[in-house]
Amino acid sequence: MPNGADSIAPCPAAASLNPPVFLSSLANAQAPKPVAVYPSKAELLACLPTELTKINPVKAWGSLAMSLGVSALAYGLGTMIPLQLSAAPLWLLYAVITGTVAGGCWVIAHECGHRAFHPNPRIEAVVGFLLHSLLLVPYFSWQRSHAVHHANCNHLEAGETHVPPRSDSSSGRFVDGARRQLGQRLYGVASLFTHLVLGWPLYLMFGVAGGEDYGSPTSHFTTAAPFRNGGRHLFPDSCRRLMVISNLGLLAMVAALVWASIQFSLARVLTVYGLPYLVINAWLVGYTWLQHTDTDIPHYSSRDWNWAKGALQTVDRPYGPVLNLLHHGIGSTHVCHHINPKIPHYNAWRASALLKKRFPDLVRYDSTPIHRALWRVATRCTVVSRRGIDGGFFYEPTSSN
Repeated sequence: MPNGADSIAPCPAAASLNPPVFLSSLANAQAPKPVAVYPSKAELLACLPTELTKINPVKAWGSLAMSLGVSALAYGLGTMIPLQLSAAPLWLLYAVITGTVAGGCWVIAHECGHRAFHPNPRIEAVVGFLLHSLLLVPYFSWQRSHAVHHANCNHLEAGETHVPPRSDSSSGRFVDGARRQLGQRLYGVASLFTHLVLGWPLYLMFGVAGGEDYGSPTSHFTTAAPFRNGGRHLFPDSCRRLMVISNLGLLAMVAALVWASIQFSLARVLTVYGLPYLVINAWLVGYTWLQHTDTDIPHYSSRDWNWAKGALQTVDRPYGPVLNLLHHGIGSTHVCHHINPKIPHYNAWRASALLKKRFPDLVRYDSTPIHRALWRVATRCTVVSRRGIDGGFFYEPTSSN
């Protein structure tokens, strides 16, 4: 792994402990600090006591029970809504509420992927596999790619999610041309749609927004041609067996949906399951997009990247008490998650406080309301070019109309 990144285990891959720390943040773009201000990985980990990684079974199973219970109740209510055009507003409300509460199941499954849910890896793998299969996500394949993301955060070549195009690349010229042709506002709307609605399935199927090293396309479902043409393999041969198991989990879920369509009608399945599914995916992409993207957050090429510089190009945001409860604080404690992803969500608040106390000028936090931050990112974060004293690639400035 270049520049001292953690080695990444073959599937299943428990994400390696990938930490760093950085400036306070946002809205007003700030110049990056010199490389010397970044603490070492050991220093970062040392400020987070190992007791924070201790799993509390009551809290872990309690969080899962809450997310599953509220989700089951919401889905159950959906079976009672009439399949009539006049009920469209009710269906919209159902989709938003159910997709939002079910997003908590995604977060717990994500925690399983980091070995932060249960001390028994087999039990943990079963929980993660079942939850992700219910949400049509290939668990073990995702676990591997997510480990790659943690090991190469904000790395232009080896990064694995929300990797921006360079301004001088063919994709960068295409994206920048589209923004200029559509205008900033219309481009922002298009960007929100492609990210929040299409982004997750496009990522799983074709590796959209993945790093340059892995080639294009890649797929979470197969390593056959043409999905394996990069300089390095996102999914090595050791992943194939668990990739097949992941696919079998999805096939079982698809079969269950087909059976339900036969029993209750396709329209009922598309509304009860399909509508919240879109909202769950929108939350997932929205969270990760905002966690790693903004006008003052740099990405680095291999020449300048290191683990500490990359991991703290991550930002915590104010999602409020309700969303933090339902989604287990995933958007408001993400900096500490990249320092040590084995810290369970119920210990992440204390970990975040300790990080901020120890490195007050390095831990990013942006108080911008989420809807405004999302619009800023959608309209102003298009392509990157090298700028700054430490070799960072920043999003090129655009008008803020």
